[in-house]
Amino acid sequence: MGRSRYKIYEPTHPYFLTCTVLHWLPIFTNQESVQIILNSLAYLQKSDNMLIFSYVILENHLHLVASSDDISKTMQKFKSYTAYELLKLLEKNNATTLLKQFAFHKKAHRKENSYQVWEEGFHPKLIQSEKMMFEKINYIHQNPVKRGYIDEAEHWRYSSARDYQGIDGLLEVERIW
Repeated sequence: MGRSRYKIYEPTHPYFLTCTVLHWLPIFTNQESVQIILNSLAYLQKSDNMLIFSYVILENHLHLVASSDDISKTMQKFKSYTAYELLKLLEKNNATTLLKQFAFHKKAHRKENSYQVWEEGFHPKLIQSEKMMFEKINYIHQNPVKRGYIDEAEHWRYSSARDYQGIDGLLEVERIW
């Protein structure tokens, strides 16, 4: 899970999760990079019994309310796979500036790789009540609105806000908990 004060106490319960790109670098600015995230989450829905209750992907981070058979292991798989695929995409697109930044900002103790894409950890917060679930889902959906990117949450393509308005989104979303 990384060096974090956040802990997983109930590995199969829903958690509010945040994954942040190292140094808040804007990597999710094109459809190809976001598709890597979406494909990984869709795969984990099948392989790890991951339930996604809500999500949003912004240019340098993403939020989820999700559960799985073991959310800590699922998120480890997610971050490992997506980092590998994102770096491949950056190399293919000759995005040398971003690659240099991922190398420069990499934590010194991370010796196994030349680059680091994700900040360590994923800041899990256990969903402890229905009220908290609603608050986190609303927070997730309002994130791009608060940033001024859109006026209505369901206009953000990379979010489950559409699903909550009866419009098919890009991922399967569980709306019953």
